[in-house]
Amino acid sequence: MPTISVIIAIYNRKDELFELLQSLSFQTNKSFEIIIVDDGSIVNLVPTIDNFKEILDIKYFKKSNSGPGLSRNFGAAKATNDWLIFVDSDVIVEKNYIENIKKEIVANPCDAFGGADKAHHGFNLVQKAISYAMTSVFTTGGIRGSKKSMSKFQPRSFNMGVKKTSFEKVGGFSNMRIGEDPDLSMTLWENNFNTTFFDSIAVYHKRRVDFGKFSKQVYQFGCARPILNQRHPQFVKISFAFPTLFLLGYIGAILEYIIFQHRFILSLYGLYTIVIFFHATYKNKNISIGSLAVIASYIQLFSYGYGFLKSWIALNIQRKKPEEAFPNHFYR
Repeated sequence: MPTISVIIAIYNRKDELFELLQSLSFQTNKSFEIIIVDDGSIVNLVPTIDNFKEILDIKYFKKSNSGPGLSRNFGAAKATNDWLIFVDSDVIVEKNYIENIKKEIVANPCDAFGGADKAHHGFNLVQKAISYAMTSVFTTGGIRGSKKSMSKFQPRSFNMGVKKTSFEKVGGFSNMRIGEDPDLSMTLWENNFNTTFFDSIAVYHKRRVDFGKFSKQVYQFGCARPILNQRHPQFVKISFAFPTLFLLGYIGAILEYIIFQHRFILSLYGLYTIVIFFHATYKNKNISIGSLAVIASYIQLFSYGYGFLKSWIALNIQRKKPEEAFPNHFYR
C-alpha cells in the first residue's frame, strides 16, 4: 500500500489547525505521518499540536516566514513516505480521506492528483456562498474543472497529492507566492508526469469569511493567470479570459443602456443572475445562500477578470517582467 505524509504549511491560524488535526485524528486508516511547518507564526501553535501528539504521528518544525510554497518544500524534505499530501490549514477532511487516497492511488496510478472542495454544513452563509462561487460550473469553478473527464486536471494545494520522487524531480513549488499550485501541475506535465482527479477525496474548505477578503484573494488569482500563461504557453486556454470578457461585457451593457437606451446585454446578465440564484438555492436548499451566491459570483468574476486584465496589459502591452509588475507574487 502507498505510504503517506500529510504536509501542513501554516501561519498563525491555531483554531483552524485544531479542527484539521481533529478531523485527521478520526481517520479510518491511521497509517500516515503529519509534517507541520510553522511559517514564522507569532501565535504559539505547540499547545494545539500537543493535544494530538498521543494519537497522531506528528512532526513539527518552525522556520522563518517565507510563504506557503517554500514552506511546503521544507516539509516535503522532512517527509519520509512515498506520497506527499498537501492540505491547507483551513480545511477539514472526512474520516475516510486517507483510506480513499490509498485506494485511489492503487486503482488509478498517477504521479499527482487532486480532489474537490466543498462547503461543510457548519459553515456560515457567506462561506457557503463563496464556496459555490469557487466551485460552480457557472463561474470559474467550471473553468478550472472538477471532473474526471478533464484531459488534464490541475490539483490545488488545499487538496493535492504528489509522488515524492516526481516532486523532487521538478524541484517542488516554484518561487511564485500565488498560483504556485497550477504552476507545479504544468511543470509536472512538461516533465511527462501525469495528474488526475480523485472524486472520493473532497475536503471542506473554509476559504474567506467575508466578501472583501474574498475579492482581494480572487483578484490576486486573476493577476497570476497571465503570469502562468507566460511561463507555460503550451497550456493556455481561451477560457482563462472568460472573467475578463464577463467584466468588459458588463461595462458594455451599462454603456449600451446609457448611450442607446437599450437593455439587451443587461438582460443577458439578468438571465445569468437568475440562473445563479436558482442553481445555488437548489444546490444548498437555502434561498439566503442563493441570494448571497449571486453577490459572490459577481465579485469572483469581476475581481478575477480585473486582475487578469491588469496583469495581461502589464505583461503583454507594457512588456514588464512578472517580478517587476507584481513583486508580491514572488518570493524574494
